[in-house]
Amino acid sequence: MDAAPEPIPVTRDVDCGTAKLLPDIDRPRGWLLTVDGAPQSYVDLDAPTHLEFEYVRRLAHVLDEAAAPGRPLDALHLGGGALTLPRYLDATRPHSRQTVIEADRGLLSLVAEHLPLPAGSGVEVHAQDARTALEAAPAESADIIVADVFGGSRVPAHLTSVEYAHAAARVLRPHGVYAANLADSAPFGFLRGQLANFATVFGHLALIAEPSVLRGRRFGNAVLLASRAELPLGALARRAAGDAFPARVEHGAALRRLIADAAPVHDAEAVASPVPPDGAFSIG
Repeated sequence: MDAAPEPIPVTRDVDCGTAKLLPDIDRPRGWLLTVDGAPQSYVDLDAPTHLEFEYVRRLAHVLDEAAAPGRPLDALHLGGGALTLPRYLDATRPHSRQTVIEADRGLLSLVAEHLPLPAGSGVEVHAQDARTALEAAPAESADIIVADVFGGSRVPAHLTSVEYAHAAARVLRPHGVYAANLADSAPFGFLRGQLANFATVFGHLALIAEPSVLRGRRFGNAVLLASRAELPLGALARRAAGDAFPARVEHGAALRRLIADAAPVHDAEAVASPVPPDGAFSIG
């Protein structure tokens, strides 16, 4: 039999820039998705539970602890990329009902063509603005909302307000969890505002990030968690500490000190997340 052809990179202009799918030389069906040079997603079509990016592993920890092992979840994903976490949830919690919202139609077309979802995954993908879709979603319809929405390398302004936080709360069930990938650096003006927003709406908050980010030594990702119910802080802390790049779970008094005098940010004054410094996430 002839050997399978070597995968080749794919480059395509999409709505938000130039997307590239780059094959992983170490994993036969592993692919890195970049947009304008910034890594967006990594997918191994043969191993959907393999998660290459540390912040994605932290979001996966939240999915793992959201319910008893294997129990299906109703999940709303804001931001699609290459659908890494929907694939993970389908593999770890079969029969979950998942809705993915991704505004970039060109990106969705690229992913559907080259990185198709497995048959019967139960994942519905919609080309729509995240805020519009969130506000149209039925009340108390989701066990978890995963927000990983970046226009280029920034979270869009209309997804950074307290009104947006209220919209997320309306869609979550009483035990539900909101989990968002954010990025910032000291003095954390953006991150503090986001925490203030969600503290206004939810009774329980946590932040998962590497110590070097939390200490303000570098720009990096932080996963914000919010819920009306108590969060599984101990289990999340153990999982995060065991990662290749260990992270801490901050909550309670530590988060109150971080928020300090930060006020909730309303739609009228909301701004996009900060521009990452050169080289923070880009690849060659």
